[in-house]
Amino acid sequence: MPLRLELEPDAGALAFRAAGIVAAQAQASIADRGAFAVALSGGSTPAVMLDHLARRDLPWGRIHVFQVDERIVPDGDSDRNATDLLEHLVGRIEIPPDNVHLMPVTAPDLAEACRSYAGELAAPTGSDGRLDLVHLGLGGDGHTASWPPGDPVADAGDVDVVVVGPYRGHRRMTLTPPVVNRARRILWLVSGESKADAVEGLVAGDSRLPASRVATGNATLVLDQAAASKLELLDHDSGNRRDNPEWTA
Repeated sequence: MPLRLELEPDAGALAFRAAGIVAAQAQASIADRGAFAVALSGGSTPAVMLDHLARRDLPWGRIHVFQVDERIVPDGDSDRNATDLLEHLVGRIEIPPDNVHLMPVTAPDLAEACRSYAGELAAPTGSDGRLDLVHLGLGGDGHTASWPPGDPVADAGDVDVVVVGPYRGHRRMTLTPPVVNRARRILWLVSGESKADAVEGLVAGDSRLPASRVATGNATLVLDQAAASKLELLDHDSGNRRDNPEWTA
């Protein structure tokens, strides 16, 4: 089943739409099973999404927030995804501290830290270990989460959390493809012309891209016009989507 694609005019509209999708899934999951477990990625556009999400009237006491990946750098470092997560979301909502699950990247034993984080994932997700939603970005080189091109993590099948790298100057802790693909819903959020080639490859199912390891059946790719600029599904004369079943309203 192909990715479901949604087109927004720019990064601002993209972030607002993504916040709406996360909020709707939270409400649905809480109505269905009494809780919502979400894993979030970092980035500048996602930070705006978190700003919008923080303004939503949600039952935060029933929501558990995890990280998709994190750089192994000190607490408070500007390179930490947790820095934006705390500033743009957690610090602005009434959420119990125990419901915020930051990756323990400063632990002295990172292998044990990975096992510990996998245990944290299991606690609020039920016996099947399924996150309700995983939010992903896409790098210009085709990586997602912290699955660098050429790293064996993209084909990991028996662990949920690992350390990879160094990649772009840092080692990183990351969820693996099995965790992402177990999720009830996957939300891609991609903006900018620099991602256009990777988007084209992702939609085409290019197996050379680490991001291609993400299942498509329950995934939605929300992108702006710049990121979608190389997709044949886009009517470039008007800037609007063509009538095609892969595009959703």
